[in-house]
Amino acid sequence: MATILHRIKAYLYDNVLTKDNPNDFTARTTSERSLNVQQICQAAVSRGGADISASSMEHATELFLKEMGCQLCDGFSVNTGYFTASTTIRGVFDSPSETFNKDKHSIIFQFNQGEKLRAEIPNIEVNILGVADSSAVILQVTDVKSGSVNDLLTPGKNLKIAGSKIKVAGEDPSVGVFFVDAATQARTKVETSDIVTNNPSELIVVIPALEAGTYHLEVVTQFTESSMLKQPRTASLDKQLTVA
Repeated sequence: MATILHRIKAYLYDNVLTKDNPNDFTARTTSERSLNVQQICQAAVSRGGADISASSMEHATELFLKEMGCQLCDGFSVNTGYFTASTTIRGVFDSPSETFNKDKHSIIFQFNQGEKLRAEIPNIEVNILGVADSSAVILQVTDVKSGSVNDLLTPGKNLKIAGSKIKVAGEDPSVGVFFVDAATQARTKVETSDIVTNNPSELIVVIPALEAGTYHLEVVTQFTESSMLKQPRTASLDKQLTVA
């Protein structure tokens, strides 16, 4: 029997991503926060497994990640043991002579679990905390242009947002779909006319003309299945989205 070394907590949500069973659920892990390189290096030292300082480890890690990015941009695949990474071209080429067109094709980087990380799965205990409350939730977003899930944003193109109780409704000025700059916290609102589909379990919006950077997605709404809420509530995607 595997030794339990790690624990993950999760809540259950209505599964709006499949239509075959209206009564099934999907589990969503609860994350206290997102850790950056510095915090991980500090944890490695405090846990007692590192034989160098946190600052030295952070410096070496940043150098490694920078070089890994360069190699990926040159078309090499990477296998760290903990994850694999590769460069992929998305889009259709209509003839053997067609060249790459940035308006039609896109480049994305794909990351997948490696053997070392996969070997840790038997050591993880999952604690289901029950069915989450009835608040609005964003479960997944898809950048239609690139096909990227919970990752890339293509300004001017459609973003498909799947969730529960996310229909944009209500008269409060704060209601809407927002892209929040992770660095500056500046909020860019999607124009009402750019909300293409507005359903409780799915939104399709046109991504605003965002600058390169990372963003948080928020949907603020007063929608409920009965009467409108007096106060708006906010659903946030627990992943950062990137404009290259």
